[in-house]
Amino acid sequence: MAHSETATSPTADFAGLTAIVTGGASGIGAAIAQRLHESGANVAVLDLNVADIEAPLVGFQASVADRSQVNEAVEAIAAKFGGIDIVINSAGISAVGTVETNDDDEWARVLDINVTGIARVSSASLPWLRRSQAASIVNLCSIAALNGLPDRALYSASKGAVMSLTFAMATDHVAEGIRVNCVRPATVATPFVERMLLGFPDPVAERAALNARQATGRMVEPVEVADAVLFLANPRSKSITGTALDVDGGITHLRPRR
Repeated sequence: MAHSETATSPTADFAGLTAIVTGGASGIGAAIAQRLHESGANVAVLDLNVADIEAPLVGFQASVADRSQVNEAVEAIAAKFGGIDIVINSAGISAVGTVETNDDDEWARVLDINVTGIARVSSASLPWLRRSQAASIVNLCSIAALNGLPDRALYSASKGAVMSLTFAMATDHVAEGIRVNCVRPATVATPFVERMLLGFPDPVAERAALNARQATGRMVEPVEVADAVLFLANPRSKSITGTALDVDGGITHLRPRR
């Protein structure tokens, strides 16, 4: 018998909804954008470089570190699609080092993009989210928010702030019908991580260490994070807000014997 979509299929859940995905041109963000499209959403990718974004995804160039660019892009997205229902704050940058090795400029840059960038995009989107019956914000956090990782002082501080910001935003906007959650992935096998590995004296050994850090023995795949994001953003998850969902290969709670 031929498959037919029903009111409970993922495509039906997201059909007619418009989603913004920041950092959606590559890595985790690209996987999220693709899954949202496959599930029926109109998807606007907000990124620094959107030249390679292919239809039906629509690219909007903006830096999350620039409030005027963010405001302009969000208004353009709302005008094109007639509103905004879902915001996925996936844009972010890494930082390697201790509190001794990251200087003030690096602290300012990482916090500006990883934390304040979420505030900028969310703030610009809120007037449109208030009009939606399926309003949802999902922020990309990290296991670094709860686990002490070596040489990740600045990055961990930024992701700890993302988690706290998620809970605060969820509290502020729950009465408006806007759900706010975050996903805490372990290390994800993306070009982002590959570039980071190049900075180590022995990238092969470092990759092996990153794989071994997860109880599952491997890094998380981008699509696994994307599926978790879609679960939280799905209108059927209407009682889930102020939640941090781990997609961490067991690193946070499991201590298997090798």
